[in-house]
Amino acid sequence: MYMKDGDRLVVFASKGGAPTNPDWYHNLLANPEVTVEVGTETYQADAAPANGSEHDELYTRQARDYPQFGEYQPVSSSSPGRGPRLRCPQ
Repeated sequence: MYMKDGDRLVVFASKGGAPTNPDWYHNLLANPEVTVEVGTETYQADAAPANGSEHDELYTRQARDYPQFGEYQPVSSSSPGRGPRLRCPQ
């Protein structure tokens, strides 16, 4: 799942509220060069984790727009229970 953030896409590294991050998240940290496909558009980008206040702001928007993600907070242990977000500039 993703959401728009200005000229970037934010990808949610969610594993259904599990206490660990999905394997693909660790793969992107190791090799952040990605090919993004949205609809008919395809482009290259470098994925980067959102941290600190940016991470918290993105989580707040995500939980507002996708309420099921707000339920994950108490059960996940990554990034204060919120799971990481990856930014992909367009």
